[in-house]
Parts: sequence; structure tokens; C-alpha cells
Amino acid sequence: MWSSGIQVMAHLTAMTITEVFIGLAVFSVIFLLVRANRRKVPKGLQKLPGPPSLPIIGHSLSLGENPHLTLTSLSEQYGDIFQIQIGTRPVLVLSGLDTLKQALIKQVDDFAGRPNLYSFRFINQGNSLTFSKDYSEVWRLRRKLAQNALRTFSGEECKNSTYSCLLEEHVCNEAQCLVEIFADQMKTRGSFDPVRYLVVSVANVICALCFGKRYSHDDQELLNIVNVSDEFVKTAASGNPADFIPILRFLPNYSMRKFIAINKRFLTFVENIVMEHYRTFDKDNIRDITDSLIGHCQDKKVDENANIQISDEKIVSIVNDLFGAGFDTITTALNWSILYLVSYPDTQKKLHEEIDEKIGKDRSPKIADKPFLPYTEAFITETFRHSSFLPFTIPHCTTKDTSLNGYFISKDTCVFVNQWQVNHDLTLWKDPFVFRPERFLNPDGKSISKMECEKVLLFGMGKRRCIGEPIGRTEVFLFLTTLIQQLQFEKKPGQDIDMTPLYGLTMKPKRCEVQAVHRFK
Repeated sequence: MWSSGIQVMAHLTAMTITEVFIGLAVFSVIFLLVRANRRKVPKGLQKLPGPPSLPIIGHSLSLGENPHLTLTSLSEQYGDIFQIQIGTRPVLVLSGLDTLKQALIKQVDDFAGRPNLYSFRFINQGNSLTFSKDYSEVWRLRRKLAQNALRTFSGEECKNSTYSCLLEEHVCNEAQCLVEIFADQMKTRGSFDPVRYLVVSVANVICALCFGKRYSHDDQELLNIVNVSDEFVKTAASGNPADFIPILRFLPNYSMRKFIAINKRFLTFVENIVMEHYRTFDKDNIRDITDSLIGHCQDKKVDENANIQISDEKIVSIVNDLFGAGFDTITTALNWSILYLVSYPDTQKKLHEEIDEKIGKDRSPKIADKPFLPYTEAFITETFRHSSFLPFTIPHCTTKDTSLNGYFISKDTCVFVNQWQVNHDLTLWKDPFVFRPERFLNPDGKSISKMECEKVLLFGMGKRRCIGEPIGRTEVFLFLTTLIQQLQFEKKPGQDIDMTPLYGLTMKPKRCEVQAVHRFK
């Protein structure tokens, strides 16, 4: 879920004029040679369409501040499959739900790679499951191991507890803590910025699952790593021109140095905790996801049917991926949700009525309540669709020469998947720019339309689909229903809510303060 966004194309406009001219001078000859030696399109297939590009820099400077809008506009002109040039690298842009299903599900192995981007080498020291270009059997088994560990500890039954599983227990406790913090902020300040507290509560859930530990909201260790996560998102969002113009790797680059340093800090934080788990490991007392992975490591296998070993380094990288996945996406989803509640009070009223009727005020919402709260589920799904805060998946890459809808696509082609376009496609949605949760209800208004919900893209699809999606959806549901059950959110007097997203790794609304009042006190 770092993943959830696209890092590499965010703002190539960050290049300085000097960098551009150096790139032009050095790569002019190389560019011409590359073009002269491009693969010929096989007979019976078509050449990819696309707009004309400038030498060397391609479309780097024309993507603008909102690449998702620029590429959506180009898809209206060139279709769901077209090619642009970013620096010296050709990039395939895919839009349209049917086209994405064809590429990422029906032809999944052809499009399941990751491009070998320079910046990806420094994420988790190049061992990241999420960003790795590796798509081997070992990678698939490592991913399976991570999924099993998540599933086991998020779904493990709680002993002597009213909760159905550990995930439910951790989220419900953190959500109740949030209610009390918001109420306290109202007493002391009269309003508050929800993001400051959401991110710590969300981080505590993944800390509990991965490390068997939670932190107070004032704990400096956790606040430091939360700040590192925020810096990662901001730095990644600024883009790295060296991913697409290789000569820039050898020039002074403050942004890249900062990006590398941030990744080292985050990895060191995780390494220290994992090493402590090694020192205190007891195979008869598996405490958390980290212990579970260490146990598999000491068994020397990642799969009972495969004689494949997994190193201690890979254990750290898996924990790092899982831990990193627990921050930004869920926090951003909850932040958008609160702002939609504030901006659409009639919608918030309907949510209150549904939760009051189906759950009441005397107990906390549980996972088992989900089928009985169709409007709440519709609200969450519409939040995902309307905000589309993960406008692109992490870039894909073709693993071999292939074709798609009659177009030839060569091996190792970088692929951008435009989720924002699908979520605002006029052929799929009536009034796509209107926030309307009711679109996801069946005609009876009392049940959710699974067919409509499945058209919304946020976590990707296919074998590179976000590994943390099931946990992420559960967290958003439990956090949100608990907050809505007990609180009513309102605008801060005199402050307008600006819902215009700020483009980045994940698209966020502008920071603002809101108010919240207890509904039953």
C-alpha cells in the first residue's frame, strides 16, 4: 500500500533547466540510436498510438501538476491503450475497466512485472515485495508467506474476549481511543486536525499485528517513524527524473539523497525490532507476524511443497513491506471519509440512522455487522471512487513481448494503470463527479450492489493487487463505524472545506480542522 500510488511520474517537472539541457546534450545520439533499433511490429498487430513527443525528455514536462487528469484526457483522444515517452523510456498507459481486466487478469503473467526503476532499488534495499521487479517462483512464495501471516494474525481468534479476531480487537480499541482524543481536543481547543491522530491510531494497529506492541499517541519513537513515513510520501510524490533520464543519476540530486536516507531510517527502525524478536523468539509462543515469519525462516522453507529457503534479510524486508503498508493508505481513506461527512451532512444523518437502528449505542460495531450496514458500505465505496486517492497503481512492466487488443507491446515496457479514469468513466457511471453513495445500493435500497462495487478500483487487480487490501478494508470499516456511531462531525465555523486533492503518491485533501460532538452525552 506504499502502494498503493504511483511514485515515478508524479512531478518530473521538478527537473532543473540545467538538468534538462545536460540530458539533451548527452542523450541526443543515444536517443536516435534507440529509436532506430526499436522492435518492429509483428505482422497482424498494430503500433501503439500516442501523442508526438520531444526528443530526450518526451512528455516529461507536459504531464502537468495532475498527471491523472492529463492522461485521462489523452485516453479520450487515443483510446484505452496508448504510449507516451517519459525521458528516454516509453510508457504504456492503460485505461478502461475492460482493458485493465484483460491485461491484469486474463493476461496477468504478461503484465505482472515491475519496471527496473532507479529509485525502486533503494526501497527496502531492493528487496521489497511491492516494488521488486522480480516475478519468479521465489517471489510468489514470499508473497504467499506474507499473505498467510497477515491472514493468520488478523483473523486469529481472541481468547477470553468479546472480539472475533485480533484485528477487530486492535482496531476497535484504537477507534475508541480516537473518540476520546477527538472529544478532548474539542474541550481544550474547540476544533482539531483529524490527520494528526488518525495516523497514530492506524499505525498502532499494524504495530500490534507485526510487533505485538502499541504506542501512546505521544510516544516519540512512534511519532518519529510516522514522520519518516510522511516524508517518504512527500519525497516520492516529487518524482525522480533519474528513473527516466539515466544520466541524472550521476548528477547532484538532493531529493534523491533525501529519499535514500528516509528509506534507510525506516528500514533501521524495522530491523531493530525484528532483531529484538530474534533474541526473544520462542517457537512455542508465537506472539505476532514477525515471530511467525521467523519461525518459517528457521524451518528453512516458505512452502511445504517447495524446497525454497528464505533468508533473515528477506524476513526483515517482508516485515518492512507489511509495516509500511499500514500507514498512509488507511489514514488517507479515513481523512477523506471525515471530510465527506462534514461536507454532506444529509449523508452523515443517513449513516447515523442506519447504525443506530442496526447496532444501537450500547456496543461497539463489529466485523459481523458489515452485511447489515449497506449504506455505510456504500458510503465507504463512494469515498474510494469519488476521491480516487490512489489514482494509479505502482507501475507494472511487461514480462515478455505480448499484445493487447491488437496492439504489439514489447518486453520490459513500463505500464501505468489509470485507476482514476475508471472511477470517473462516463460509460460506467452516471454523474461520476457527484458524490452519491446511493449508486452502490440495489433498487430496494436495503442491500449493496456487489456488481457496482466491483467496478471501483483502488487496490489494483491481478497478481500485483495490494497485499493488505482485506485488512485495509476491514480497518476503514471498523474505524469509521465506531467514529460515526459516537460522534457527529461538523465544519469549523468560518472555515471552508476544500475537497480539491493534492496530487502525490496518494492524493490528499488540504489539511483543515473540524469539530466533533458526542451524540449520546
